[in-house]
Amino acid sequence: MDYYIGIDVGTGSARACIIDNKGDIVGLASENIGLWQPQQGYYEQSTSDIWRCICISVQRAISQHNINPSWIRGIGFDATCSLAVFSNDTDEPVSVTGPNFDTDRNVILWLDHRPVEETEKINATNHNLLRYVGGKMSIEMEIPKILWLKNNMPKELFDRCKFYDLADALTHIATGNEKRSFCSVVCKQGYVPVGVDGSVKGWQEDFLKEIGLEDLTKDNFKRIGGVNGVNGEYLSAGELVGTLCEKAAAELGLPPGIAIGSGVIDAYAGWIGTVGAKVNLEGDELDSEVASNDRTQAFTRLAAVAGTSTCHLAMSPNPVFVPGVWGPYRDTILPGYWMAEGGQSATGELLRHIIETHPAFNQALSIAESYHTNIYDYLNEHLKEMVQEQQAPSISYLGRHFFFYGDLFGNRSPIADSRMTGSVIGLTSDKSVDSLSIYYYATLEFIALQTKQIVETLNKAGHNINSIFMSGSQCQNEILVKLIASACNVPVLIPRYVHAAVCHGAAMLGAKAASADSEGKTEDLWEIMDRMSKPGRKVLPTTDPHEKALLDVKYRVFLEQCYKQQEYRNLVDQAIGSWEKTK
Repeated sequence: MDYYIGIDVGTGSARACIIDNKGDIVGLASENIGLWQPQQGYYEQSTSDIWRCICISVQRAISQHNINPSWIRGIGFDATCSLAVFSNDTDEPVSVTGPNFDTDRNVILWLDHRPVEETEKINATNHNLLRYVGGKMSIEMEIPKILWLKNNMPKELFDRCKFYDLADALTHIATGNEKRSFCSVVCKQGYVPVGVDGSVKGWQEDFLKEIGLEDLTKDNFKRIGGVNGVNGEYLSAGELVGTLCEKAAAELGLPPGIAIGSGVIDAYAGWIGTVGAKVNLEGDELDSEVASNDRTQAFTRLAAVAGTSTCHLAMSPNPVFVPGVWGPYRDTILPGYWMAEGGQSATGELLRHIIETHPAFNQALSIAESYHTNIYDYLNEHLKEMVQEQQAPSISYLGRHFFFYGDLFGNRSPIADSRMTGSVIGLTSDKSVDSLSIYYYATLEFIALQTKQIVETLNKAGHNINSIFMSGSQCQNEILVKLIASACNVPVLIPRYVHAAVCHGAAMLGAKAASADSEGKTEDLWEIMDRMSKPGRKVLPTTDPHEKALLDVKYRVFLEQCYKQQEYRNLVDQAIGSWEKTK
């Protein structure tokens, strides 16, 4: 039997997933990768360290499951949307750690918030391409980070740099060639597809010059991938990039010549790994026997890829412009189709922060460990016990008078404001585990209500979302999943491979690359998704009218907390404006 490897590089680990022809996972292994934070708001990684962890994961997955390396036919990569920097002349990693730029850390991570001034300068241009990022560029994107490097690196060092999205960097290491993926290149956010809005070369020369990155326009944009069909080549997801080179093959423990598919950002791999599942909306389960599963059904399915943060992905046959939502991006997954990408900057990280900063955290953690469970499962059970003890009608009733707004890490969608913060109404002096549990529940509720806000914004702009396909670690949280279904009033579909939906999607990219004929033409990705996706589990919205009414009211308060914060901030800025000028 033929096998395919999906390699997923997340914020904290590299994972290798091996699937067979049917899409069944037969091997899975992971290795933690390094993450450095040299100062507040700065996050860095190293492609050398990442590649080492990838090699360990691949070797472990193969050896643990007795897979013959010669049976591997294709490899696909996904990674966080992080900026990787290499030397244009030696192809060696270039440090991103200022002020001396003398480490082996050559990756500025997606969640790095160092380019504050650069982001403001870019957005002040009001350039037309900002339409394709929801109206303004996010501090998490790569163009502001490249501009930060230009402003902080020695000129002679910056002039030697070339820039990759991390997924492209990994396919470059694996194959040795310079082909880029549309999925990766549009997320640098200086690119508009050729033929769209008069775009001739994809990269926007006037925009790069206006923001001070005219250096990147030289030699037909060679340092950022070149011009498609001239001095560069851009591919949709899973198209054949090349084959595994001798050096990378030796390091991975695989034979050279294995087909390598064009990589994607990790959230997009989550879309690939979930939305192809066949669904019977009338039943309780996803149904592998439903015959009709054409790609038009993808237009109504929102992929929510939930981990440290959550990305929300929706496909459409035509461009749909949504305020505060990145895109629309053409050709990233399926050629000719458009993707929109909303998101919450912190969901898993928000939950961790809220729990660990509460006075009762150590007490709760100790109890959870005594029961041999994790803190989240313990808090879920504790909430259920509180319902019984207080004879409450539901968990939501426990937090009825506690209002938490959780943009502690800024807002990505749909407000697109990195200055957004959090707020709480209902604080008391209670330091007990009960108090921690309510605070934790309110955070889950915030995540669900903000998901509703994103879905409503998408649909108001022209999408037609009627179901959410969720993947990532948060799928295991039954209270959160039920809250999302109930708040959005749509079914939430949980994949069979809860822990591995993203790398399962990456492995499908390997299958697509391996299908290439003598002319390099590959099988349609949707056909592969249709064949290899697995049925899973469905969570339906609450039918309790009282709980629905409570969530409706909570949503009204949520929106007020959201927009009142901006109003209050503006009032203060107006009041102290002249004061600041005299400082």
